[in-house]
Amino acid sequence: MTKRRPLTAGIKSSAEQQQESSFVYGKKAKTRNRGAGGDSSDQGVGQGTGRSPLSTRIRTDIATALKRASLERQLSGMSPHTVQDILEGVLEPWLRENGYLP
Repeated sequence: MTKRRPLTAGIKSSAEQQQESSFVYGKKAKTRNRGAGGDSSDQGVGQGTGRSPLSTRIRTDIATALKRASLERQLSGMSPHTVQDILEGVLEPWLRENGYLP
């Protein structure tokens, strides 16, 4: 039979978590604050803005073409190649032209 240990023995301190994150990601990890809804946003993206999760549905043919473009661009070493970056690149000019972004 294995030796029992208290539940609190499995809890790691903030310093230990930071040390693990810096080892895994190769830099000092930023802490994320989660709101009441559990949402978090990545910091340091773009011009001092974070990223927010967004979910939507699009036509299957568009989704397939977007994924194919992403994969082909990644294999060719082209940028942007992530679905997120491609969508941001397309949406930002539209939002500016229509007065939704400064």
